[in-house]
Amino acid sequence: MEKIQPRSLYLEVADRIRDLIEQGSLLPGEKIAEKALCETFGVSRTPLREALKVLTSEGLVENLPNRGSRVVRLTRRGVKNTYDVMGALEGLSGELACQHLTDADIEEIRRLHQLMLGHYQRQELAPYFEVNQQIHERILAASNNDVLIEMYNNLSQRVKRIRYSVEMGSANWAKAVADHEAMLEAIEARDGKRLGDILRAHLGHKLEVAAVSGIIDEE
Repeated sequence: MEKIQPRSLYLEVADRIRDLIEQGSLLPGEKIAEKALCETFGVSRTPLREALKVLTSEGLVENLPNRGSRVVRLTRRGVKNTYDVMGALEGLSGELACQHLTDADIEEIRRLHQLMLGHYQRQELAPYFEVNQQIHERILAASNNDVLIEMYNNLSQRVKRIRYSVEMGSANWAKAVADHEAMLEAIEARDGKRLGDILRAHLGHKLEVAAVSGIIDEE
């Protein structure tokens, strides 16, 4: 039987570049400086280019004929199409989750919600986003549907960088928190239909914020 091999170097490089894209260090439309990244990561061109192939398959990077690669630009149509599918998947996850959530699951989501509110009240954006994501992950996990979770996570990689690029004005942030308040109420009531509807609308609100932020192109 073949032995399990250590994780390939190119996957580690892909993780590093993905982080740079998601955090806004590499901007939409920016050309990938292969030589500079090789020096930064201490790797050769081979694992770097294999990593770029992975990111291309994820929709984060695109090849330029005879000119290397660049970060994919975000367009309103592309983001809307992605959010439409993600909304359908996340809505379904909410409906399924309410069939499986235990009292302990709900208590943990309630705890995370209170933690998130604390970050909101202190205007701590990065930890707020982190806990916010944990809540969504808990709901997804409770769906008990591995195919749904895989599809959602693959799509979310394409638009995850919007999170770090959008300015969260007070009105938008308050709306996001209100959405989460409504989510918690639906979860506590185990109202799958209501939770699904809220989750779908929640992604629609994110699109509205991104559309006026200036970080996505009209086409």
